[in-house]
Amino acid sequence: MTIATPRLVRVPAAERGITIGDFLVPVRVGERMSSRVRHVGLVIIGALLIALSANVVVPIAGTPVPVTGQTFGVLVVGSALGFRRGVAAAVLYLALGMLGLPVYAGHASGIDTFATLQGGFHLAPTGGYLVGFVLAAALTGRLAELGWDRTPGGAVAAMTLGTATIYAVGIPWLAVSQGVPLGEAVSLGLVPFIIGDALKIVVAAVLLRGTWWAIGRRSIDR
Repeated sequence: MTIATPRLVRVPAAERGITIGDFLVPVRVGERMSSRVRHVGLVIIGALLIALSANVVVPIAGTPVPVTGQTFGVLVVGSALGFRRGVAAAVLYLALGMLGLPVYAGHASGIDTFATLQGGFHLAPTGGYLVGFVLAAALTGRLAELGWDRTPGGAVAAMTLGTATIYAVGIPWLAVSQGVPLGEAVSLGLVPFIIGDALKIVVAAVLLRGTWWAIGRRSIDR
């Protein structure tokens, strides 16, 4: 993913590509394992964190799309792990659900969460949002590698773009699944969630910025 124009880069060249995930494994532990094992471990933890966030589900009357914690989980995991590990964590999360583990919102699982062949091929209402998670993790992960999550404004911007990416896939998918115009799909799958998503973005941005502050303090104390 080649998002690295000078206007987008917000860290010195030596720090480009470094994310919070690179500081999560204690030095003593990291020295005893290969970098591949460390990366795989972070990917698994990231997928489990997204699955854990899916336990937060609030149904909304009049729409088949509930409020969930998944968006928050994907934004934080993507930003913390960076492009490759963030994408891998999101893909692993989707794979676990398709294999039958109840890791999707409302403890759902299986390919039917995306589409069903009963009575013909039909898309499931929320499948597009799940697919969008992978793209959101990719975008927020790459922006984090460029340093966006290290300042409050940059973190909010990155989280907003990641959220928009999820809707860019989820809303057209919802429109097709429900057989409604795109404008009505926006009313069903976007408008009811604007306030909640704004809160998620702010909390995620504060969490990421606070984590970088803690990392900086730890380095100074050493």
